[in-house]
Amino acid sequence: MRFHVVADDTDRDGGYVVARLTQLGYRPEWLDRDELPVFTDLGESALVLLLGSERGAHEPRWQASVEAEEALVRAALRAGTPVMGICFGAQVLARALGGTSYRGDDPEVGFKRVDTVDPVLCPEGPWAQFHRDVMVPPQQARVLGSSWFGPQCFTDESLGTPAIAWQFHPEVTPQTYARWVDEDADTVRLSGADPSLLRRHALLSAGRAEASAHQLVDAALAYLRVRRPSPQT
Repeated sequence: MRFHVVADDTDRDGGYVVARLTQLGYRPEWLDRDELPVFTDLGESALVLLLGSERGAHEPRWQASVEAEEALVRAALRAGTPVMGICFGAQVLARALGGTSYRGDDPEVGFKRVDTVDPVLCPEGPWAQFHRDVMVPPQQARVLGSSWFGPQCFTDESLGTPAIAWQFHPEVTPQTYARWVDEDADTVRLSGADPSLLRRHALLSAGRAEASAHQLVDAALAYLRVRRPSPQT
């Protein structure tokens, strides 16, 4: 049973989340967010997963690709295919359903706990954070978690099919987080964090982070009512 993963063509790293979905028997089908087809029917796709990006969903230069991704989200939900969004993907999901996103005053970087009203779909963490943009869930959404920076998780069923979004990064591995720290030194500097400590924390947290991500994926699949693959799939 396949699922669609929307990502930047240069960064197809679904980390612990894609690994868990694959472990459960789902097969990823990757989509470049700059070349999204127009979907009217996702067929047997079990799920659409929107990964993060170094882009900002609010930035005018990405307007065309963001609008195409928003259209994909709405088409999927109307066709009965649930959607899961992470970081940039969460911002796109929010915008597709009537919310928005914007550039925050300061970055949110490091491994942070979140305030939660649903410890199953939004455990308090700590979770990896690495972003400068704030998602604003649509008015009808249920916000499940937040931090000093802004909303961290929401669910929405306004189009008849459930969707879930996390601003934090349950998927990120130590290797990927270290790469982000190295490649985006400006964001790290603005956050006031120590790059070496960020890399070390990511490495030391790997076992807990992987287990937490797997538990979160399982909980999200149950909430989204995603059909599990049969042993023959």
